[in-house]
Amino acid sequence: MSDNIKNTRKITIQRLIEMKGDGEKISMLTAYDYSLAFILDKTKIDVVLVGDSASNVMAGNVNTLPITLNQMIWHAKSVRKAVQRALLCVDMPFGSYQGSSKKAVYSAIRIIKETGADSVKIEGGKEVQKSIERILSAGIPIMGHLGLTPQSINKFGTYTVRAKEENEAQKLIDDAFLLEKLGCFSIVLEKIPAELGRKVAKNLSIPTIGIGAGPYVDGQVLVLQDMLGISKDFAPRFVRRYVDLYSVIKKSIEQYVQDVKNIDFPNKKESYWQ
Repeated sequence: MSDNIKNTRKITIQRLIEMKGDGEKISMLTAYDYSLAFILDKTKIDVVLVGDSASNVMAGNVNTLPITLNQMIWHAKSVRKAVQRALLCVDMPFGSYQGSSKKAVYSAIRIIKETGADSVKIEGGKEVQKSIERILSAGIPIMGHLGLTPQSINKFGTYTVRAKEENEAQKLIDDAFLLEKLGCFSIVLEKIPAELGRKVAKNLSIPTIGIGAGPYVDGQVLVLQDMLGISKDFAPRFVRRYVDLYSVIKKSIEQYVQDVKNIDFPNKKESYWQ
């Protein structure tokens, strides 16, 4: 298949599996609104994630726990209007799937029906097995998420690197194999040692997408506002800032304020005359 066709055709789950087989890395970024999602989809980005990180980035919460299912659906509907090529995945928020497989499948169906998303993402392994099975039985594709799972912050109490100890690393490996066996189409691995990321990626047939999981996994994901340098108060080692939009935007707004105060904006060309 020509590179041109590869770059223009709709990204599907099968395409992601092909990419892993071909050794082609998968690129993934978050989006929460129409405007930035529109720009994203005009690039060659493979996956767009409507992350529950919207709780932090868009609402200013200290963690992902407060965001609701209705709020996630609202963000995802906005993003879906812009995303045509990339595969669209939506995080299932805290409280929408834990503890009740019936509630889990109801929540997942709502997301797919009301947003038009291609898939959902769930944090956890064996502890959410029943919810995963129920959702998959409804024909809804699932992206797993292991390692640092932000929805469990009250349990862990810290955002430090996970699975450094042998027992936790083995649990992650076991959970990864379980998610693959259950039928998840890919797994996000967050903030784990690079060699563990390599081991998981090498032994799974489904793609692994890392965020702070080293270079050996099958793809990478970042929060869009982090890599664009809009967010300034979050700077973990795994974030690469490709531009400092915080400073660009701030300077532009300061210039606008000055132009308004000095009656320089609007000028004659920017005004309507009879």
